[in-house]
Amino acid sequence: MPGNRVVVYKGPGKVAVETIDYPKLELPDDVVKGLGIKKHAPHAAILKLVTTNICGSDQHMVRGRTTAPVGQTLGHEITGEVVETGDDVLFVQPGDICSVPFNIACGRCRMCDEGKTGICLNVNPARAGAAYGYVDMGGWLGGQAEYVMVPYADFNLLRFPDRDQALEKILDLTMLSDIFPTGYHGAYTAGVTTGSTVYVAGAGPVGLAAAHAAQLLGASVVIVGDMNEQRLAQARSFGCETVNLAQGAELSELIEDIVGEPEVDAAVDAVGFEARGHGKDAAEAPATVLNDVMAVARAGASLGIPGLYVTGDPGGIDAAAKIGQIGVRLGLGWAKSHAITTGQCPVKRYNRKLMNMILAGKAEIAKAVNATTISLDQAPRGYAEFDRGEARKYVIDPHGTVAA
Repeated sequence: MPGNRVVVYKGPGKVAVETIDYPKLELPDDVVKGLGIKKHAPHAAILKLVTTNICGSDQHMVRGRTTAPVGQTLGHEITGEVVETGDDVLFVQPGDICSVPFNIACGRCRMCDEGKTGICLNVNPARAGAAYGYVDMGGWLGGQAEYVMVPYADFNLLRFPDRDQALEKILDLTMLSDIFPTGYHGAYTAGVTTGSTVYVAGAGPVGLAAAHAAQLLGASVVIVGDMNEQRLAQARSFGCETVNLAQGAELSELIEDIVGEPEVDAAVDAVGFEARGHGKDAAEAPATVLNDVMAVARAGASLGIPGLYVTGDPGGIDAAAKIGQIGVRLGLGWAKSHAITTGQCPVKRYNRKLMNMILAGKAEIAKAVNATTISLDQAPRGYAEFDRGEARKYVIDPHGTVAA
């Protein structure tokens, strides 16, 4: 049986590719012991990775800004070919190419019944919700690897209808595991609709995905804010307006210059807890973006918050921030009757329809986020470049499938 090469966190700023055991049709020990369920997983499948992406959420761990232990395997954005299935898997089979939602879900609990697959109750004894290769998310092995085990495969896997078509559009389809549904969730829960004016905070891959999603939802103007001019240029490349917050001007004034008034119909926070204040040399201020979106969203607006906020941040600016307690102006949001949606995107709520948009040529998410293919051995370089602010979405191609 072959081994399995996987990207591993080695301490702040460091990752490496290491060889571990080939996956088995078994659940992680943490899940088995914590929930008192069987280890053998006849409902699971093993996938040979076609593509697996580096995510900004991974970067939080690699920067040392979570409680992730050294040795944590990485990767939750997974697209792969089924190579083995358990006896209870009925509807996917070897040879199928599938997208894997980053949320691990059982398909059987109350939350899954309600479509809230980001907070499944049967996959993580520590809290509701689980993900591959992520701290405090159940001990599931990461998918920046050659092979990965996917539990409850019939429920979790999204099978692409045509293999050749899938491989032709793989750089778009690989975004279905996380950032395209997550960006769409941010825009959708912000209430974006026909004619909306929209502000998206953050021009990283999730922010760019949210901006593209807002366009698909019918927004009249999408404004993207960031302090990285290269990333803002990427947002402009597919028709967004941009504001550079490094200039120190008031956000409301910059928005008014674009739409004629200092507010928007909908706002999205695609930055999360490592936010910085405005201005070229601004220090970290984790509530900045949340306060920004409340300030510029009109009364009665909705706010989508796909940006990550954590309950444990060793690098937090003070004792409160270290436990995820930050200075949000909730009174402002209350006074403006804002509706706020947070948490993991329930990927299965959106991924099939977004797949259809890609296959029909209506969505070009790979172009929007500047998808860039690298090999598994180049993953450390990809992490370093992404951390420096490169305007790219790094797609790892472990088996040379994309290149072929």
